[in-house]
Amino acid sequence: MAIRERLSGNEAVAIAMRQINPDVMAAFPITPSTEIPQYFSTFVANGLVDTEFVPVESEHSAMSACIGSEAAGARTLTATSSCGLALMWEELYVAASDRLPIALACVNRALSGPININCDHSDSMGARDSGWIQIYSENNQEAYDNFVQAYRIAEHKDVRLPIMICQDGFITSHAVENISLLEDKEVKDFVGEYNPEEYLLNEDHSMAVGPYDTPAFYMEHKKQQAVAMENAKQVILDVAAEFEKLSGRKYGLFETYKLDDAEMALVIINSAAGTAKDAVDRLRAEGKKVGLLKIRVFRPFPAEEIAEALKNVKVIAVMDRCEGFSSQGGPLGAEVKSALFTAGSTAKVVDYVYGIGGRDVRVENIEEVYAALEEILTTGNVGETYRYLSLRD
Repeated sequence: MAIRERLSGNEAVAIAMRQINPDVMAAFPITPSTEIPQYFSTFVANGLVDTEFVPVESEHSAMSACIGSEAAGARTLTATSSCGLALMWEELYVAASDRLPIALACVNRALSGPININCDHSDSMGARDSGWIQIYSENNQEAYDNFVQAYRIAEHKDVRLPIMICQDGFITSHAVENISLLEDKEVKDFVGEYNPEEYLLNEDHSMAVGPYDTPAFYMEHKKQQAVAMENAKQVILDVAAEFEKLSGRKYGLFETYKLDDAEMALVIINSAAGTAKDAVDRLRAEGKKVGLLKIRVFRPFPAEEIAEALKNVKVIAVMDRCEGFSSQGGPLGAEVKSALFTAGSTAKVVDYVYGIGGRDVRVENIEEVYAALEEILTTGNVGETYRYLSLRD
């Protein structure tokens, strides 16, 4: 039976962690993810989990400890944000290349500088090519559900890659919403026991983790990582289908909203999707054919599936809550444009940088984007393809 609760996103993720009952958590506090290890350390102190909690002196050490414990055969997790994730940078690549299915709760926050503690996606987007699976969450319910599914994806024998579950700092991490929790036993049974095939403490099979990789083998190992990332796409869908039977909540690689007959559409990630849905509803009431595609899975990037979903849309705005400094827009824009180009799409596409550093994103702001798309649709003139939303003069 579902348990109805009122929880912040951070607390919801911490409860998912408690229900999973991992072997090890190594973490260092940083706003706005601090509450996750804070809540979880309370569960440890109160005997609600069997987890070894490792307080460390930095995020680099946190990920290093996670790598060591996961390599030893322990189910391991951590949480961080912003500069904390940046301090893990070196170790993120090590975790992925060593094929260690660590789970990381990333509470998205702007990278410094200038110093800023508010929401944008520059932290996780900066780590997009590190070899980690990345799944994003529109709201507190999705943050909880995604974390419950995380290990089933990461530990799958055809994947064995670390996974990052992302939610927006403060907007979802600290805001309280009504959500439905699964029973503890349901989560325990769904996640299952961790029985790795290869691990350092296996006395019957000695192995090395992370040795020097010579040019004769390095490319082959990277190809193996790439294949595992490709495999993750189907595993994510399979796990989501099983989770739907348990919870009644349906997930995919992305979500479409009123897209079937849409001529104009937004592509967006995380909490602003909820705001954009309100804008779609308002404009639909006025008879405008607008829709939305919300990315859930950014790595592996579902390029073919997104191009197929957008094949009948005439004008598209890709919303980047991160500046890519490419002079062409943000990382999501680059990925979507590449997918559409490869599929032979003739849709006109503009890329908006929005909401960075915690800048408010209101329904009226999203309506401005749709108005710009309508002008492109009417005139056929795209104009500037790289734009900022709600930029002060």
